[in-house]
Amino acid sequence: MNTITPPAHCTFEPDDWLRLASQWHPVARSCDIAGAPTKAVLLDEQLVVYRIKGQVVVARDVCPHRGVPLTLGFHDEEGVVCPYHGLRFGEGGRCNRIPSSPGQPIPAKLNLINYQVEERYGLIWVCMAPDADNPAPLPVMPHWDDAGFQQINCPGFDVNGFAGRQVEGFLDVAHFAWVHTETFADPANQTVPPYNPIETAYGFAVDYWSSVSNFAADSGQQAPEGFEWLRHFEMHLPFTATLTIHFPGEARLVIMNAASPVSARKTRMFAPIARNFDLHIPVADVHAFNQRVFEEDRLMVETQMPERLPLDLTLEAHIPADRSSIAYRRGLKRMGFGEFFLV
Repeated sequence: MNTITPPAHCTFEPDDWLRLASQWHPVARSCDIAGAPTKAVLLDEQLVVYRIKGQVVVARDVCPHRGVPLTLGFHDEEGVVCPYHGLRFGEGGRCNRIPSSPGQPIPAKLNLINYQVEERYGLIWVCMAPDADNPAPLPVMPHWDDAGFQQINCPGFDVNGFAGRQVEGFLDVAHFAWVHTETFADPANQTVPPYNPIETAYGFAVDYWSSVSNFAADSGQQAPEGFEWLRHFEMHLPFTATLTIHFPGEARLVIMNAASPVSARKTRMFAPIARNFDLHIPVADVHAFNQRVFEEDRLMVETQMPERLPLDLTLEAHIPADRSSIAYRRGLKRMGFGEFFLV
């Protein structure tokens, strides 16, 4: 069995890399993966992603014969073919053809180093180094499979910042009136009512009640007078959070913020959405609005200093609105993350 170790030129500390590698992270949307080999990067590791007989394979993007990236190759219905010598890799990343020696038994050493894969919420999730004694659960998204809910998966996009900083911004409720005024928030509604994160087995959950509307600023829609909006956050450590927004009546909108750590300095964002209202609105419009919201956050995330996330709470100042941020940092610290997050 292959021993999974940090890649060369890794931007994470080895212990932190192994902790992160034991968790589930998305690397692609399911709809973007067919037979052809597709490149992805997770935790500094170059990956090849392909589909064979309905199943997805995620492996190191290296042919074990002479080290050529398999993403330079092609798919011939029986697997991915290396462009250098034509070796082919099929189900489970196993080599199933050596063109120059068709009669030779294929040694196990020619099989790819592949990783655990799950398809869920329209995403391809990967766990590179699962903990056999305490396997990490896949994050859960409310309402995804519920009757009456539409499933939407926004195109992924890149953020030049650390995943922890991006996730902390998604959990933050005090920035609405300053950052999201072009999309949904009221710049005059700046007060953050008290709220209390509750620790869970997977991280923490928060019920945040406020008068901040979630209707698009240009929609013309209004909530009833005095309506209190409930935003229910669930943080699945280390980098996946969900937000369930309770609109008037039984209308619900769920957004998953799945921050995939490409490296310590780059994040690939995925955002599955489930909703049971406005089903007539074109999906492309939903993609565009979601992109606008995340673009409003981009400058803040990409310019924060320090670039990394201080788990030592004495290294930054805090205000009462930071309860989720503090719970997030404490949760990461409980997981054992070390110096990378401290400096």
